[in-house]
Amino acid sequence: MKISELLNPLAIVTDLKATSKDAALSELTDALLVVAPSLRRDDVLQVLQERERLGSTGIGDGVAIPHGKLKGMPELMLAFGRSSSGVDFESMDGQPAHLFFLLLAPEESVGVHLKALARISKLLKDAEVRQQMLDATDSGQIYKLICEREE
Repeated sequence: MKISELLNPLAIVTDLKATSKDAALSELTDALLVVAPSLRRDDVLQVLQERERLGSTGIGDGVAIPHGKLKGMPELMLAFGRSSSGVDFESMDGQPAHLFFLLLAPEESVGVHLKALARISKLLKDAEVRQQMLDATDSGQIYKLICEREE
């Protein structure tokens, strides 16, 4: 399973406008709904907000990976967002998040959900990859970068 297989390029937002965690979750959800219009926006947001109440998914180094499990999801799905100004995501290091991967998984998935989180974390541990994502001029460049790093 590759990130590039879970992420539809149409679900990439290169200029998040959000200035708060809730607004970022809303924008990322809207990006996911572009490629999965059958999902109910309120259900997705509720799952993500419940997960954030357990603890922030801001992992540091300018990265956040909001995620959750939703009943009736056919498969794992991703959306990606980039914020040039950054969003306070209550990250472990106290720094704003600039790069976001929203991961939504079927309620019954366990292993595959964790594998996807691990793959995203591994990709974004690389400072060079993070910088290239920040510097990319459009969603196509971001998607291409992900594909190249997975080869």
